[in-house]
Amino acid sequence: QVRLVESGGDLVQPGGSLRLSCAASGSIFRINAMGWYRRAPGKERELVASITSGGNTNYVDSVKGRFTISRDNAKNTLYLQMNSLKPEDTAVYYCSAKVERIVQAVAVYDDYWGQGTQVTVSS
Repeated sequence: QVRLVESGGDLVQPGGSLRLSCAASGSIFRINAMGWYRRAPGKERELVASITSGGNTNYVDSVKGRFTISRDNAKNTLYLQMNSLKPEDTAVYYCSAKVERIVQAVAVYDDYWGQGTQVTVSS
């Protein structure tokens, strides 16, 4: 199967920076779109940023100009550089990937999720 493991979450002061990573492993033929989501206490999960296999990116308005999503296709790894962090960025951050696997010569597409990493922005 496929496993996604996030890392990089931490406690940081307002205005600080963090870099999240998400490493995918397992029986992967190809990873298509990838994304970072977050869920703050008492709020719905929201899509923070996404990136296609070709590198096209999309961001929620609240993080534009502060966050940068990127990926290393050779390493099957997704990143989120977060700068100028604000208390309202506090949440559990999850990565997601649309993975293509080859099962008995047939392409199979599934969405996979990581376990989440906590980001806390507080003085």
